Parts: sequence; structure tokens; C-alpha cells
Amino acid sequence: MPGPDPKADLCRYLQAARDALLWKLDGLSEYDSRRPLTPTGTNLLGLIKHLAAVELGYFGATFGRPSAEPQPWFGDDAEPNADMWATAAESREHVVGLYHRTWAHSDATIDALPLDALGRVPHWPDDRSEVTLHRILVHVIAETHRHAGHADIVRELIDGAAGLRKDNDNLPAGDQAWWENQRRRLERVAQEAGRPGQPPTAHESVIVVDHGQ
Repeated sequence: MPGPDPKADLCRYLQAARDALLWKLDGLSEYDSRRPLTPTGTNLLGLIKHLAAVELGYFGATFGRPSAEPQPWFGDDAEPNADMWATAAESREHVVGLYHRTWAHSDATIDALPLDALGRVPHWPDDRSEVTLHRILVHVIAETHRHAGHADIVRELIDGAAGLRKDNDNLPAGDQAWWENQRRRLERVAQEAGRPGQPPTAHESVIVVDHGQ
């Protein structure tokens, strides 16, 4: 039986998050793909564009392997948050294509270097700007899964679609009526908990099960 392969494990978790994020675009129009649904403008296509920028930086210049991909969001004249939304001229196909090309660049860096390879993140404080590939992999995995969670909520707000990934939604079985009842139940619990001296009753407690990946 082969021994553990830490790099392969890290790559699997990174790719799972990448795939989950792109899945959230399935079946959506250009409008819904970029529609802002939070007060700070969080939107699906913007999350993908942002994560492309993240990977291009952390797996590129950090290890002396800059990409030839244009990165206007880092330009001197770029406006704040430029990597968090797609312009009208940047189609969904353009942004998704950018993300796929970014994967290829990142994966080439990951394949070429050992986990203890040293790099430098110029925008991190001096006392921790020197990094290993292992640390950057963990950092990017955490960021990608965090934004995949944002994408979960944004997609659910658009059309009610939810789930972890295409082959495993990680949700309990239930039709629309079941979920509507569950939401009403949770609203009742929240109202009870909000009344002074009225904690939720035991039978209203909710258990969330992690089905794993």
C-alpha cells in the first residue's frame, strides 16, 4: 500500500473547491452570473475572477514564476475591488477561461516545486513574507473554500439551488415543502430565543450532520 502523499491531498482539496465554485454558474444567465446579492456586491462571477487573481499571485510571482496573463486589477490606475466583479465586456466564458488557465499555471508551479520550496509574498508583513509552497497551498485552499461558501449562499439567493458539489450535495433529503417547513421551524426557534427568559425548547433543536468529502 503506497504511503501518504501530502501534496496530492492538498491538490485534491484545492481542486474540489475550484470545481464547486464553477458548478455554481451552471444554468445561469449572464445577468445572474454577475448579479450582486449582498450590500458589498458579492456575486458569482466576481468570486471566480477574484480567485483567479489570488492564484496568479500566490503561485506565480511568489515563487518567481509570474504568469503572462494580464492582471489589470493590480494596475496603478485600478479602482478598489477591481478583481471582485466582471465588467460588461468580460463575458462569463472569458472569466471562466481565465480561471482554467490560472489552474494550469498554478498546477505547473505545484508540480515543479517541493512542498518546502521557499517563496516570498511581497504584500505580507516582513516577519512572515517568506513562505513555503506548503503554506501557500493551505492558504489558497482556505481562501477558495471560503469563497465557495459565499457562492453557495449567492446561488441559493438567485434560484434556490444549493449543495456542496455536483456529485454530492451534502444536504439531507427533502422536497421544497420539507425545506419550507424547516425554514418556518427555524424562524419560530429564532423568535423564541429572542424573547427574554424563553429559550428554545429541546424538541426544536437542530442537528447539522457533516457528510464529509
